[in-house]
Amino acid sequence: MAKRIKIDPITRIEGHLAIEVEIENGVVKDAWSSGTMARGFEALLTGKDPRDASYVTSRFCGVCYSVHQMASARCLDAAFGAKVPWGGTLIRNLVMAAEYIYDHPLHFYQLSALDYIDIMAIAEYKGKDKDLLAVKDKIIALVQSKDTYPLTPRYKPDEYCVKDPDLVITAVKHYIDALKMHAEARNMGAIWGGRTPHYQNIVVGGVTSYPDINQVARFRTMLDKQAKFINEVYIPDVMTFGTGPLLPLAKAGIGGGHYNYLSYGAFEKEASGKNLVFPSGVIIGFNPLDIKVQAFEPDKITESVKYAWYKENKPVHPYDGEQIFNLDKKEAYSFVKAPRYNGYPMEVGPLARMIVAKNPTLLDLVSKGVKPGAVARHAARAIETKLIVDAAYEWLDQLQTEMTKPGFKIHDTEHWDPPASGMGAGFFEPPRGALGHWIKIKDKKIENYQAVVPSTWNASPRCENGVRGQYEESLIGAPVPDPDNPINVVRIIRSFDPCLACAIHIIDPQSNEIKKFTIA
Repeated sequence: MAKRIKIDPITRIEGHLAIEVEIENGVVKDAWSSGTMARGFEALLTGKDPRDASYVTSRFCGVCYSVHQMASARCLDAAFGAKVPWGGTLIRNLVMAAEYIYDHPLHFYQLSALDYIDIMAIAEYKGKDKDLLAVKDKIIALVQSKDTYPLTPRYKPDEYCVKDPDLVITAVKHYIDALKMHAEARNMGAIWGGRTPHYQNIVVGGVTSYPDINQVARFRTMLDKQAKFINEVYIPDVMTFGTGPLLPLAKAGIGGGHYNYLSYGAFEKEASGKNLVFPSGVIIGFNPLDIKVQAFEPDKITESVKYAWYKENKPVHPYDGEQIFNLDKKEAYSFVKAPRYNGYPMEVGPLARMIVAKNPTLLDLVSKGVKPGAVARHAARAIETKLIVDAAYEWLDQLQTEMTKPGFKIHDTEHWDPPASGMGAGFFEPPRGALGHWIKIKDKKIENYQAVVPSTWNASPRCENGVRGQYEESLIGAPVPDPDNPINVVRIIRSFDPCLACAIHIIDPQSNEIKKFTIA
């Protein structure tokens, strides 16, 4: 007999997300992803000066604020006809690099790693390392005082959880170290952005503040420290877990989904903009033996609201999107719309980017049996974090050279005033995946503004044709042997790094008993 359980909300993510699954014979047979928080920023922008958009949309989120400012500025660039000078692009890239450097390790250590370790194995550590012994003493003291947050409570460890004391205690030590690195990486963005969160320097046409040699030197010193942590701690940890204790999960491809991937492309390596760290492209139906990447065509994006709490409408392009809520709509179960590319649901994010780029490190893992899924997403994040760090050194060198040239520019001052009318789309690749902003301008004011964010793509409900969104499809076939302990469900969802927060409700369909858990 099939059982339905609902996890509401999913914790250790940003925002409000509920997941409902139907379980039969210990595996997920069907799933529903429900974004339970409405967003009204687009409606707030109507009638405003277009130049306000990059500041307002930054407030979509306190986690990934800079990326909305970036995508917004890019859509204004297109609508205003602004050409960002290479110096401005370099500074934009460095600001965005800081976002990757703090965001990806944070996701692995603070948001996901606890799903893969048995924290109590620390008590069995027999080594002599003073730093690790200090961690052991601290954890034991917390357990004795019955105050082990944020490491517990958690789902019960299962067969995939690492129980080796040395590996677990090292992971917890790195969890603590990552918090310190995160704080410092936030400050890296503030060197160029003026403050954090919600930077002030990214505007239509480029950036607002000229760099000096001290800023370059400070960023480089901080980048050196981050690079050491990423190369010597973060990447080895991800690879140790993924190719060791979690290899069965990786080879099973738990959390795969539709195997359709989308990358808008981002991070120019040189002034022509033709060579990108993350290339643009689309894959429909991933085949590791024959990876076919299609060119990205923006006009093929539509959004369906068939199962979302919005006024009924046919699927439309974001330029024509609406934010008219209908909370009484039958069959609707999410505030998230359903974006589709040429009718297909897509996965966006690190795994999509690395597959579209045909990254040799990731494809080598695939050739060894690591199928696209939850574990592969963690590997992809680690791989691309190194790509960004390496690129940031190049951007620093280029910026230092550009600063010495006569007529060095960071902003297109000729295109600061809004046009009487116009349209523009801005695309970027934040840590969580493909982000697009669209604007229509009339009488120098915003007539319509729409954003399709990464978690809109991944967390979408079904569309007109009843096709599941990526979260929903990725859960199909996931093993859930114990409905009271649906750890694989949250492992898969968290692997996407949702940005949509902390009790969880599971209703037993046999007794209707509501079981409440508090999850770290």
